Amino acid sequence: MGDAVSTDTYTPQQRTRYRQQLNNDLEVFDRHLQKAEFGNRGTIGLELELNLVDEDMQPALKGQEVLAQLGDEYQSEIGMYNVELNHPPLSVAGDGLRQLYHGITSRLAEVQAAAEKVGARVAMIGTLPTVTPEFLADPSWMTPENRYRGLNNAIMQSRGELVHIDLSNEEECRLDFDDIAPESTCTSMQLHLQVPPDRFTHAWNASQAMASVQVALAANSPLFLGRKLWHESRIPVFQQSIDTRTPELVAQGVRPRVWFGERWITSVFDLFEENVRYFSPLLPEDRGASGEPVFEGQSPTLHHLNLHNGTVWRWNRPIYAPGKQRAHIRVENRILPAGPTVTDIVADSAFYYGLVKYLSSETRPVWSRLTFKDAEQNFFYAARAGMFARLDWPTLGRIDVATLIQDHLLDQAREGLRALDVDEDLITQNLDIIRERARTRQNGAMWQLRTVKALTPAGSKPDSPERRAALAEMLRRYLDNQATGEPVHTWRITP
Repeated sequence: MGDAVSTDTYTPQQRTRYRQQLNNDLEVFDRHLQKAEFGNRGTIGLELELNLVDEDMQPALKGQEVLAQLGDEYQSEIGMYNVELNHPPLSVAGDGLRQLYHGITSRLAEVQAAAEKVGARVAMIGTLPTVTPEFLADPSWMTPENRYRGLNNAIMQSRGELVHIDLSNEEECRLDFDDIAPESTCTSMQLHLQVPPDRFTHAWNASQAMASVQVALAANSPLFLGRKLWHESRIPVFQQSIDTRTPELVAQGVRPRVWFGERWITSVFDLFEENVRYFSPLLPEDRGASGEPVFEGQSPTLHHLNLHNGTVWRWNRPIYAPGKQRAHIRVENRILPAGPTVTDIVADSAFYYGLVKYLSSETRPVWSRLTFKDAEQNFFYAARAGMFARLDWPTLGRIDVATLIQDHLLDQAREGLRALDVDEDLITQNLDIIRERARTRQNGAMWQLRTVKALTPAGSKPDSPERRAALAEMLRRYLDNQATGEPVHTWRITP
């Protein structure tokens, strides 16, 4: 979805031709996997989605104005109040985590400076809590680009009905929308891990197995439209926002486009094949219309396969990237919300890369002893309850996620980071942050919920003036804490 497209509507002829080309690309990809040499640098990278707010902490429709001041490392998002920054690939070995910290910090400062010039501030948060139903009902929420209009048109035409958001926990949200506006509230960070094709299976399976732990540890989206819902409400909101299925198709077992998956894999090809087999193309943009070449160096660009892959939102997505020298394959880990601080982001990254390395190197890997169904249930339990979730884990049974992290997974992540030749001081620094977050059970979600409770009169309701004032004040304090760079487990709760 990062590529521009030429139109926001497509004809039946274009769709028919695209399907043929998509199947051709799948065959080319299969042959390329079997014969070609792929890049094997083991690099990491990151994408970070950001919100823009005004002085009243309300969403600011300034995305295009901010991006006009920035370079190629920054991109639009579907919401006019969002922008995305991209960190170039680097090695995690040695002081790579320190480089990542400084790289994110410097790029974030560029966005903040650009935002200040147009009267906005930048918020790194999983879901902007001050977004209201009225704001999302105004069509101006969307960035006016073909790829976003086309995506919205395709989803709404496939669905044929209003978008229905149905969530409940401490409070409930049951609202209908004329378009996919709720999707714009879901701001995340995506971690990238480049691996050779013969190691992709292990990296992806490990990422799926640990997804529940990631989401519990880093939850930062407990307030959707000001309502206290799941600790990581971004996950179900994202799934429901761009669901192309009617209730009848759901009942028939048709797969959702935002998808955890349904099985452990044996090859990266499995995932691309499932994408083509199970999901209709949403943006059937011809390669010629996009201006993309057939080859980049010795690598086929696979335009149709890659564009289609970008409209199947797996929580761990496979990425094929052509290159002038060699193509490469990577895992795009899409689990984590944005924020709360760069310090937290780098700690979450260290935990992910270290634990994936350890789990994918085990003789009896975790996915050989954990059913895929249990991994999926763990994921949704963790999204709902955050640091208070209980998960099923091999040899340990049902276990509190904070205990699982502190007593078992941190040592494994440490071993993994050592195997990746990460500097010892950086291992200790980042995993100590994870340990303390698990010990205190204070992630971004818990800080937000506790702060809103401290600021809100007893019995206040969603959409009331009291609740909306509390949300704005909470977000103001959140941004003040974010500016300090101190990890979220150290943030104080004050009335």
